Amino acid sequence: MLDLKIRKVGNSLGVVLPREVLKRLHLQDGDKMYLTEVSDGSYRITPYDPEFEKQMRLAEKGMRHYRNTLKALAK
Repeated sequence: MLDLKIRKVGNSLGVVLPREVLKRLHLQDGDKMYLTEVSDGSYRITPYDPEFEKQMRLAEKGMRHYRNTLKALAK
C-alpha cells in the first residue's frame, strides 16, 4: 500500500503518483485516468475507460455473432 498526500495544484487539489506507479500503468503527462465507484462503495482509479471496455465487449459479441458475414466481407 502506498501513502499518498493530497496537494494544492493551482485552485484545485491533486494527488502525485510515484514514478513506479506511472510506469506500471503506462501513464505519461497528459494521459487520462478514470475514477469509478465500486459496488462496495469504494473507488477505483484506472487508466482504462470503463465505458470503452463495455463498448468493446458489445463489439466482440457482435463480431462473434456475425463472424461468417464479416469473413465474407473481408475477401
